[in-house]
Amino acid sequence: MAKNNDNLEKGLGLHARRAIAYIVLIIISFFCLFWFYVMVINATRSNGELNAGFTLAPSKYLLKNWNNLVHGTLPIWFGMFNSLIIATFTAAFSVYFSTMTAYAIHAYEFKLKKYIYPFILMIMMIPTQVTALGFIKLVTKMGLMDSFIPLIVPAIASPVTFFYMKQYMDSTLPLSLIEAARIDGSGEFRTFNSIVLPLMKPAIAVQAIFGFVSSWNNYFTPALILHDDKKKTLPILIAQLRAADWLKFDMGQVYVMITFSILPVIVVYLILSKHIVQGVALGSVKG
Repeated sequence: MAKNNDNLEKGLGLHARRAIAYIVLIIISFFCLFWFYVMVINATRSNGELNAGFTLAPSKYLLKNWNNLVHGTLPIWFGMFNSLIIATFTAAFSVYFSTMTAYAIHAYEFKLKKYIYPFILMIMMIPTQVTALGFIKLVTKMGLMDSFIPLIVPAIASPVTFFYMKQYMDSTLPLSLIEAARIDGSGEFRTFNSIVLPLMKPAIAVQAIFGFVSSWNNYFTPALILHDDKKKTLPILIAQLRAADWLKFDMGQVYVMITFSILPVIVVYLILSKHIVQGVALGSVKG
């Protein structure tokens, strides 16, 4: 009888903890999604309605705001294309070459190995703003101002992505598998591309999402490099729209453009999201 009571108490405690967990997750989800709802609702309102105050009910000015934005002075379609090009190539280069670097340190033994790993981690501590002046001088001397190259190529060296990939490899990539591939006559590049990368799919998906979003939202470096309106990215154009003269300022257009700029990020997340839970779980815990 006492044993049954203990089992009952344990069962009730488990159900209580599960109920609390669901309640907390529902509350967190509500607060995360509520701001997206507010953004979409504000995109349907006019500048006068937005200045009058907040409401949860949608208005009728979405198409008008969109039409004013598209036929305005800002090249938003160029901005969308530019952001897509930069964010896609940045995410791809960052993930591929960071995974390759992590593989080299994971699979090879060499004299400076114990120094290279902490050195790369130290680079993570250097803010982008600290090196911005020297970076701009270098880009200017190389004649690459108003070019996408300075925004894409440096992504090859991504210490944060490297660190995550190295942790994931320690958890999921046994050295015996690499040795078996070498014994079978597989070259190093073939081993990396055919064996290592498929095993790293969850981690690649996670870092691809983070890399894409980080590059998509990046304002600081593109604002220093890109000066031609047709080469600017969406964050720069949004900032210009918000900084418009008060006679031309329209908050409804700002919200429409922000909503427009978020859609590709949502699409990328939905495509890769099936891997994100597995990737975070395995990459964050060293097995």
